[in-house]
Amino acid sequence: MTVYTELYQPGEFAAAEVLTLVGPRLKAIQDVRILGPFREYTQIELSRTDGVALGIDPPVRESGDLKDSESIVLVGPAGSVCLKEGVICANRHIHMGKEDAIRFGVNNSQIVNVKFPGVRAITFENVQVRIGEKFLLQMHLDTDDANAAGVRCGDSAELVI
Repeated sequence: MTVYTELYQPGEFAAAEVLTLVGPRLKAIQDVRILGPFREYTQIELSRTDGVALGIDPPVRESGDLKDSESIVLVGPAGSVCLKEGVICANRHIHMGKEDAIRFGVNNSQIVNVKFPGVRAITFENVQVRIGEKFLLQMHLDTDDANAAGVRCGDSAELVI
């Protein structure tokens, strides 16, 4: 893969290469960017809205938990591949390094709530904490959650334990 741009988490990137996702009713989403680095498995993370557009119902899961998840066809310049499973809606989660985890008093895989202030104030429940040596503090929401709350990259929130 060719690095298009580096992502916030160290070592992760958006590739220049893109694919088309095709659902069972032949509905498609084009120009879906591939993220790296490579993993041992192929995983597609969609929002609920993307699932509806493709005619599938991906389960909400932690990254890597792909057993019995949705199937999809990936189409690229060299042909197509049918994934029998691998499509999920990623669970809400927060990446944080060990020092941030100590500062917030949380443990790896702990479930917390996160409160966003503002005109469309909201508290997201069932947010998983993911602690890693190289992780930088960042919450990951899908576009449906972020748009519903009017949340933008860089917004501040309150961790509620």
